Amino acid sequence: MKKVRIQLYFLLSVLSLCITLNGVASAELTTRANHDHILIDFTYHGSTVSITGISDPGTDLIIKITSPEGHQALKTKGKVGGFLWMNVGQLAFERVPNFYTVHSTRKLEDMLGPEEMDKYVIGYPALEKHVEISPVSSQEDKDKWFREFVSLKESSKLFATSSGNISITHDAGKQHYYILTEWPYQAPPGDYLITVYAVKDSKIIEKAEAKVLVEQAGIVKTLAGMAKNAASSYGILSILAALGAGFGVGMVFRKGGGAH
Repeated sequence: MKKVRIQLYFLLSVLSLCITLNGVASAELTTRANHDHILIDFTYHGSTVSITGISDPGTDLIIKITSPEGHQALKTKGKVGGFLWMNVGQLAFERVPNFYTVHSTRKLEDMLGPEEMDKYVIGYPALEKHVEISPVSSQEDKDKWFREFVSLKESSKLFATSSGNISITHDAGKQHYYILTEWPYQAPPGDYLITVYAVKDSKIIEKAEAKVLVEQAGIVKTLAGMAKNAASSYGILSILAALGAGFGVGMVFRKGGGAH
């Protein structure tokens, strides 16, 4: 009985220590977005989101912002008859986010190995392995179309990567971080997830999360709802708006003496 009590005491002590350590670890890394509710109204042209928090001194940081994964389809172009460029097919992208940005204190390859990046889908190479593309005939074919996909998203400011842009300061034994990110107007309404990873010795040791909600408001929300739920009314309103715009332009030219 004495031996059993000793073993039980030892087990409880180890369990208590693990709980304590886990509690400390989870409390070390924090994150917060200053602008976690973005409203798209009639004057909306994008926004900014600053991300701040506290991490354990000496750790590198990676900040990833993503939209939910889903399905996307892109048309492929090719020459028909040897000279005419036309749509010749369609590619399906599965398990892919529409919005994906990664910011890090240093270059990703200097912080993490490929296995760790693949595990947390950090960086374009890891994202390519995660995404499914069809139809493709080979890995080279997948590489090609994934590069085209990333190029298209980057041109729309929906994909981005950067290193060295996270500001780090130290105070009272804590490491404080800050980054200001541009939020593009091209990002559609929806829920976005900010994930901050703490990295030490080429391993991710902690992560913290925050959310950003983007939604339509005012007349934009009204028109979007009308287009979705009352298509005929929306069509009539669009025609009237076009006629009104045309009438207004005509009046301007008439007052100006006509077109030249």
